[in-house]
Amino acid sequence: MIGIYGGTFDPVHYGHLRTALEVKELFGLTELRLIPCYQSPLKNSSQATPAQRLEMLQLAIAKEAGLVCDSRELDRAGRSYMVETLASLRAELPDFALVLFMGSDAFAQIESWYQWQRLFDYAHIVVMTRPNSKTPPLSEFLKNCLTNNKSELKTENNGKLFFQTVTQLDISATAIRALQAKGHSIRFLLPDNVIDYIERYKLYQS
Repeated sequence: MIGIYGGTFDPVHYGHLRTALEVKELFGLTELRLIPCYQSPLKNSSQATPAQRLEMLQLAIAKEAGLVCDSRELDRAGRSYMVETLASLRAELPDFALVLFMGSDAFAQIESWYQWQRLFDYAHIVVMTRPNSKTPPLSEFLKNCLTNNKSELKTENNGKLFFQTVTQLDISATAIRALQAKGHSIRFLLPDNVIDYIERYKLYQS
């Protein structure tokens, strides 16, 4: 199985990295591809440039085996639609089960995503939830995709919806940018080499 974890990563932080490491181990992934978007259809433009966000992500995962930085959305430019990303991955990896990982906040908006139902034509979706959280109300389409059997994600290449509890650190890129803009320390929220990069290029300053 190959995992896909998309995001703006502006900047990448330990909240992203901890969940990435956990799901790689929990699902026995061959690799987990972290895919920074060029422009999110649902968010304002990022503050760091696409190239800077990519470089910070590469620094953050450089020593972690099995975590891979995939730049296809940056290379494609324009608005980043996950259905197009999954279609390109499926064309390259026809024999692998693909698993798209997303947080519960992103999943709450999934029906506003471009061609969202087609996501399941290419991959499974795993929603990463907080401990003791309840499954949200689901549409009939999503109910038909839902499984409580994790092994089905390996035996089938796509089409399933699964909820997985993970450790979720209460860290946000928005808060990190705000701290940096105010001149406060952002240590212990993201890797030191990423902090060094932010300082070197004077990112997120007011």
